[in-house]
Amino acid sequence: MSLPLTGVRILDLTLIMAGPYCTLILGDLGAEVIKIEKPGIGESSREMPPHFFAGQSAYFIAMNRNKKSMTLDLKSDAGKRIFLDLARKSDVVIDNFRPGVVKKLGIDFDTLKTINPRIICCSISGYGQTGPFRDRPAFDLVIQARGGIMSYTGEEGQMPVRMGAPMGDLSGGVFASQGILAALYQREKTGRGQRIDISLVDCQTSLLTYRAQFYLVGKEIARPVGSGHVSAHPIRAFRTRTFDVVIDANTESIFTELCDAIGRPEMARDGKFNSREARLKNKEELYAILEEAFLKKTGEEWLEILEKRIPIAPINTIDKALADPQTLSRNMVVEVEYPDNKKLRIVGNPIKMSEVDEEVFRRPPYLGEHTEEILRDLLQYPPERIEAIKTEKAV
Repeated sequence: MSLPLTGVRILDLTLIMAGPYCTLILGDLGAEVIKIEKPGIGESSREMPPHFFAGQSAYFIAMNRNKKSMTLDLKSDAGKRIFLDLARKSDVVIDNFRPGVVKKLGIDFDTLKTINPRIICCSISGYGQTGPFRDRPAFDLVIQARGGIMSYTGEEGQMPVRMGAPMGDLSGGVFASQGILAALYQREKTGRGQRIDISLVDCQTSLLTYRAQFYLVGKEIARPVGSGHVSAHPIRAFRTRTFDVVIDANTESIFTELCDAIGRPEMARDGKFNSREARLKNKEELYAILEEAFLKKTGEEWLEILEKRIPIAPINTIDKALADPQTLSRNMVVEVEYPDNKKLRIVGNPIKMSEVDEEVFRRPPYLGEHTEEILRDLLQYPPERIEAIKTEKAV
């Protein structure tokens, strides 16, 4: 069976993180993603240190499987003509330039819809296409800080830290892919494309969820709570005799199981701990008891005792996370093939669908690897025109 987006063609003008992550999701779902890159240079993440495989940066590899690479000078007349020819045959154009750049290049939505009324254009930027900050540059750390989430990430009493994953960027990629899928669905009913405007700060604001609502209702300003929770207890990391674990035992039934497992069944009936409200009020005493209890056994012992009774997990380092039997059973680590029979393991696709057979992943493309193929097979340019384009250095 074919993948759900088979037949959808996407022109990807994005760089580094949010945009490539968006097209990674869509490419995994079967879209034909044509990555448009600057001739001779390509996306800057191609050179990102410190790790490389078969001449490709590991950073670039992480975001660019299942894509084709075409070099194109969008500032040249010939390059622009080629892009417009591509847009006529495509479904989606996605960029993460600063506002105004695509209009300056003459490839904005208003221009493209005149040649392809079904085109969907998605722009991802730090602050969106409107507002007082629209022209400001921004990377992940800046977005995390301005969006508010960084202010309550980290340990209590310490300086806030960025989230370990670049969620300022990645959330933009996730929301952009959702917007594109919704636009494709709406186009099936209306026959018209549309413009999608994704602001990374907007995405971070959306992720504030209940912490934003706590402020809007109760004027509570979020502060860091480490691995814990502001409302529900016990939720936290604990040291054992061998390695650290986390638990979430905030419901009454699960808390009762925890109390029994640590040899303190009476705690579940104690008025200081027998409700969420009581545990919140007496959390310091509760955690002191639990810290002492968890240090009496090894992490292995606690997992054996608790895994089938309450939500518990070791705090895995990446090597252990990627070797976890659950992760491997879900094909979340897969292989791609490179030239000369080289193989590389990469992270798999988290979206599992009953109407999709086993997925085949293609390695990330080398710079301009598919340029001639696209000119010849997709645009059906004759050989002499392709040679002229090369002479003009438009590709």
